[in-house]
Amino acid sequence: MPKYEAYKDSGVDWLGAIPAHWNSFPLCAKSKLKSISNNENEELLSVYLNKGVIKFDDIDAKRTNATSSDLTKYQLVEPGDFVLNNQQAWRGSVGVSDYRGIVSPAYLILSLSEDIVPRFGNYLFRDGAMVANYLVSSKGVGTIQRNLYWPQLKRALVFLPTTEEQFLIANYLDQKTAQIDDAIAIKEQQISLLKERKQIIIQQAVTRGLDSSVPMKDSGVDWIGKIPEHWEVRRAKYIFEEIDERSKTGVEELLSVSHKTGVTPRSEKNVSMFMAEDYTGSKLCRENDLVINIMWAWMGALGVSDCVGIVSPSYGVFRQKVENTFNPDYLENLLKSVNYVEYYNKVSTGLHSSRLRFYGHMLFAMKMGYPSYKEQNEIMAYLNEQTKKINLALDSQLAQIEKLKEYKITLINSTVTGKIKITPEMAES
Repeated sequence: MPKYEAYKDSGVDWLGAIPAHWNSFPLCAKSKLKSISNNENEELLSVYLNKGVIKFDDIDAKRTNATSSDLTKYQLVEPGDFVLNNQQAWRGSVGVSDYRGIVSPAYLILSLSEDIVPRFGNYLFRDGAMVANYLVSSKGVGTIQRNLYWPQLKRALVFLPTTEEQFLIANYLDQKTAQIDDAIAIKEQQISLLKERKQIIIQQAVTRGLDSSVPMKDSGVDWIGKIPEHWEVRRAKYIFEEIDERSKTGVEELLSVSHKTGVTPRSEKNVSMFMAEDYTGSKLCRENDLVINIMWAWMGALGVSDCVGIVSPSYGVFRQKVENTFNPDYLENLLKSVNYVEYYNKVSTGLHSSRLRFYGHMLFAMKMGYPSYKEQNEIMAYLNEQTKKINLALDSQLAQIEKLKEYKITLINSTVTGKIKITPEMAES
């Protein structure tokens, strides 16, 4: 990549050298703080971490932001204004707006000088080097909410090329980032297809077996449909018993049950969750016990535990009456297959989806179609081999996406800080 003919010391350690003809200014010299209210009829806007300023109708904005019923205090944003989420700017929730609209009164809005091309400014102000300025200019307790302090931020230095160069840089980055985003989208689509293929393979194997040539029979259950002729159909009440064993000390491994990961230690969850002071009286589950989160079973929140642990007293714990009726991995995959989860949805009771409950008697009333223990082991050996291949392909796609994202970040940083020179030919190609 081409470089500029001459460089000079920027005077800022983290930036290093900049092109000799670029000039530095305090942010307040090229922007003006503004706050215009009483425009409640304007379109709602929001600032989103990975997208900058977006319309509130965008699904991402609706999902992550709430609005007030009184919009009179919301501030007017005009195209070209620099908008900062006061509490999340330190994470990069900023952007130069393409739209006219209103934003939360908690946001900071800066009207930019004509010396800053808006599209260039959007790349510059969202670059990691500038985000570092928002961090040091923010005050607060903890790592989530930190209020941006304008009297300090306004002294942050911005380094600007000519407006002609800014247009070249913006045009070049528009093209290159669009290409990178397209490549990422293709890989994300490939990931979706791989995940879909994985589910189809699992679904087919646990509900129909591995040999497509075997005779089939009607299971006698509408939602199960046809199964191999030699498979068994039984009600769950003849297979499982409900266990209500309680912890006397509460010191056993605390387990969580979700639709994505099944039964896993709470300590492995990378999320903030409420922790009680004492878990005495929690339900005990043992290795190979089936554990159902009755509140989220309709989403497939269940699994077979591979260890001794404790779960919420409101969860259902079930044990096979006859040992080795089920291979534990086969059982979990069967009960998480599409038809079974749809059954939980159908029979669960509650006023609406967030209050649906799937109780033990509902499980016991359910019929199950399944093969011998030996065939279950064969099915799982096949699935382990197939899912391993697919998981390797998924990991490869995810790694490529991360490299593309890193390249995008590096490319933006290198151009807006003058590490590489963008020529007219590059901007037009």
